Amino acid sequence: MTFRILAAIVAAATLLGSAGAAQAQYENERQQMLMGGSPRAKNYNFFGWGGSDATRTKVNYSGAEKPGTIVVNTAERRLYLVQDGGNAFRYTIGVGRAGFQWRGTHKVSAKKEWPTWTPPPQMRARQKGLPAQMAGGEDNPLGARAMYLGSTLYRIHGSNDPDSIGQAESSGCFRMINDDVKDLYERVAIGTTVIVR
Repeated sequence: MTFRILAAIVAAATLLGSAGAAQAQYENERQQMLMGGSPRAKNYNFFGWGGSDATRTKVNYSGAEKPGTIVVNTAERRLYLVQDGGNAFRYTIGVGRAGFQWRGTHKVSAKKEWPTWTPPPQMRARQKGLPAQMAGGEDNPLGARAMYLGSTLYRIHGSNDPDSIGQAESSGCFRMINDDVKDLYERVAIGTTVIVR
């Protein structure tokens, strides 16, 4: 009899534990989505070796695009804002994960500061538990600024997850650290051409 009671207690504890683990996993996956994707290995930079924290710089640029054009190089995970004189501002960006990368040419159709995030129905179908809408702010996945691309669902936007910059984790948008997206936002106007390669 004592053995049966002990077995029942162990079974109940196991069930409660697995239910708690499932809830914890759900919360972890939901948090990862809100923060921009699954965790990745940290890029440690000891004494200047092993990488750089710099994400924005002025570089030589030999493309044929007109000054003021934004060129997104998905393979490089870089965004270029073409300038006069064979130069461009280059920013490190996060890009779409496998199956969510795309190419094309659009115009910046809108610009918003601290934008509200409304996950599209396709994203909400893929990722259960997403809010219908999230007000702009520091916890919002769109970060400090967003530039909307034509009539698409895609944006160039900030991020509350700087570790996702330089990675392929998004659902097709281009992420920047908030300082960089603020800088780009001030340099471009509605109607700016955006070429995604």
